[in-house]
Amino acid sequence: MMASLLDSLVSKMPSLSTSDHASVVSLNLFVALLCACIVLGHLLEENRWMNESITALLIGLATGFVILLISNGKSSRLLVFSEDLFFIYLLPPIIFNAGFQVKKKQFFRNIVTIMLFGAIGTVISCTVITLGVMHLFKKLDIGTFDLGDYLAIGTIFAATDSVCTLQVLNQDETPLLYSLVFGAGVVNDATSVVLFNAIQSFDLTHLNHEAAFQLLGNFFYLFLLSTLLGVLTGLISAYIIKKLYFARHSTDREVALMMLMAYLSYMVAELCDLSGILTVFFCGIVMSHYTWHNVTESSRITTKHTFATLSFLAETFIFLYVGMDALDIDKWRSVSDSPGTSVAVSSILLGLLMLGRAAFVFPLSFLSNLAKTNESEKIDFKMQVVIWWSGLIRGAVSMALAYNKFTRAGQTDVRGNAIMITSTITICLFSTVVFGMLTKPLIRFLLPHQRVTTSFLSDGNTPKSFRIPLIDQDSFMDFAGNHNVHRPDSIRGFLTRPTRTVHYYWRHFDDSFMRPVFGGRGFVPFVPGSPPDIDPPELSKV
Repeated sequence: MMASLLDSLVSKMPSLSTSDHASVVSLNLFVALLCACIVLGHLLEENRWMNESITALLIGLATGFVILLISNGKSSRLLVFSEDLFFIYLLPPIIFNAGFQVKKKQFFRNIVTIMLFGAIGTVISCTVITLGVMHLFKKLDIGTFDLGDYLAIGTIFAATDSVCTLQVLNQDETPLLYSLVFGAGVVNDATSVVLFNAIQSFDLTHLNHEAAFQLLGNFFYLFLLSTLLGVLTGLISAYIIKKLYFARHSTDREVALMMLMAYLSYMVAELCDLSGILTVFFCGIVMSHYTWHNVTESSRITTKHTFATLSFLAETFIFLYVGMDALDIDKWRSVSDSPGTSVAVSSILLGLLMLGRAAFVFPLSFLSNLAKTNESEKIDFKMQVVIWWSGLIRGAVSMALAYNKFTRAGQTDVRGNAIMITSTITICLFSTVVFGMLTKPLIRFLLPHQRVTTSFLSDGNTPKSFRIPLIDQDSFMDFAGNHNVHRPDSIRGFLTRPTRTVHYYWRHFDDSFMRPVFGGRGFVPFVPGSPPDIDPPELSKV
């Protein structure tokens, strides 16, 4: 019986391997291309014009061109694009690692400005783009679009590409700029996805003031609930590891639990129709503040590099594939009869996204500066220009949303939808290559003296650093028990100096309640490593 079963399995193996041969070859070639991107990206690391995103994109374009020639114009891709692949497998490690390694003090110091840029700014940009395409597209022969299509186009091109931008900026050299662009980029992506999903599921045929307020209320509800879910998941992981003390058993279990809990937060959010981007981002922040300090030193090192590596591979994968998919002949064949229309659509969209970003960066920066008394924390005009320029890059999020709206299984036969897909590809390529290449020289030209300031950046409570103190000297004296801290004696004083006061009260609440329950820096016993790394009692006595 067993022998006959084994014979039947062996007899089926050649047919199985033959049917999967093309997939295996494609995966091998794609892995080889990823290796090439890593090597070339390292060699071009110091280049003032290039970065790893642009390198992967150009390699993808070159590879797609070669495949197009070999296949006689039938295909340019090794794999088939799927927005599910992007949103379920590639985006979570990128966003989680961003939250896991962010300098939290710098991020929350500018949280009001970040929320203004990321949430309110995205709505303004979406509105400008939507109104522009509604007025201008009617003059072009690109098909019939309804209000839902125009709103979807607005959300698609309001989504920035924080991945490429963050590779250009440096968290240590331009701390305020990095914090604003990074934080607003993550919130922007989450806002765009939430708006896109809300528009898709909302009945726009009977749109009125009541329905508009209902849509806005639903947006803020999802926004808040997604954030709370990420915080709750991070706290649960910290509590479990602190109470069960996994280090007594295996470092592998600690690392596995952190990875699975982070991914679980994203999947639960998507299952509940929330914003997985916001959820996994704040889960990463909470894990870095509590959970990361509850594990052994070897687990800390492992998780830090594991999350960074997964994020890096996902980023490279995305840009490599976008480069190959840009040459997909089926999409361009549908618009080959009217190239002038396609160029006009791409030009209009590019101009509108530039106008839409300027419509909120400069006014909201002005409002943000009014609430700040410290000149060093104000956003000057040169920095505003860099924030505007660095947010013009469009990438994988816009691509995924466009595929979701205008294609089925990555393909479309409708001319208007094909024009939107090719225009999205054109804008993503142009903005990534042109704007991405010029961002670094622009920063060096406008902000030549922007450098790291240790007292302002100190944030050792993240996986970025093991030794830098958590807070500056004045705050440390306050944290240690010195209560002679200037407190505002009026409402006006509180409003003009809110950061230090909020930070002061949060520190007391965190040290009095949160850390004793969930663990964290200084509230858990230090364990140097996993059990194999710890010396036996006999050797330690000697």
